[in-house]
Amino acid sequence: MTPLGRLGQPADIASAVAFSVGPDGGWINGQAIRANGGVI
Repeated sequence: MTPLGRLGQPADIASAVAFSVGPDGGWINGQAIRANGGVI
C-alpha cells in the first residue's frame, strides 16, 4: 500500500494537472511532479 493508505483515483491526477496548467502553476516549468501517493 501507499503511505496514504489508498490507491490513487483519476481525480487525484486531475487535480495535479489542473494546478500545473492553471494560474497557480504559472511559475512551475521543467519539473516532474509525481502524483504517486508517496510511493518512491
